[in-house]
Amino acid sequence: MESKVVASFEDAVAGVEDGSSILVAGFGEPGSPHNLVAALYKQGASDLTLIANGAGMTRDDGVITTGNLVEEKRVSRVILAFTASTHPSRRTPLEELNEAGEIEAQITPQGTLAERIRAGGAGIPAFFTPAGVGTEVAEGKEHREFGGRTYVLEEAIVADYALIRCWKADTFGNLVFRRSQRNFNPIMAMAADCTLVEAEEVVEVGELDPDLIHTPGIFVQRVVSIPEAGGMLQAPPLAMFSGTPRS
Repeated sequence: MESKVVASFEDAVAGVEDGSSILVAGFGEPGSPHNLVAALYKQGASDLTLIANGAGMTRDDGVITTGNLVEEKRVSRVILAFTASTHPSRRTPLEELNEAGEIEAQITPQGTLAERIRAGGAGIPAFFTPAGVGTEVAEGKEHREFGGRTYVLEEAIVADYALIRCWKADTFGNLVFRRSQRNFNPIMAMAADCTLVEAEEVVEVGELDPDLIHTPGIFVQRVVSIPEAGGMLQAPPLAMFSGTPRS
């Protein structure tokens, strides 16, 4: 069985083109693929569409986030459950660019976002939901009544790439998640044409208990092992990559 393990994060994101749509998992630190996001930042792709629970926050500890991609105007569109900062006193680059009309931001109720992604991975093109009816998120969308209640039509989400983090992976790409990794990672892994995974541990095929596998390797294209020195890549300061052309 051919191994899907690549040697580096740079190899994992190689080939991501300008204009790509990218699912970025994350619901707390254990499930956020910071290493792959940092590698994508260094790689240089732009005009991206980001689909995530939230995006736009930058950090002060040297860790590159989707907020850095937004800040450098490498993202043209976002589909998010949260477009505003959870800390009103700390405005994000996304909020500023959105208010200036320099980025397209689509807000989607969190449960609807998760179901749109799950539906995309399951091959379901659209579904009706009561969430958002009567609000601006339902404007311009088809409405129908079922059992006396009004529902709005939401289309499934599929993307060119998904950036995923897992606890364990085997060399074929079978994945095991833990803690908050179980939120968006499993459904996003199924909804992309090319799923890139950073794993805390990579083992040989046969070493994972089949009953504990959450995502089958058929949905995964590339796996890279996170360095043992730390669970998160400490990316160089922004200035080191700012303006650097993609090779």
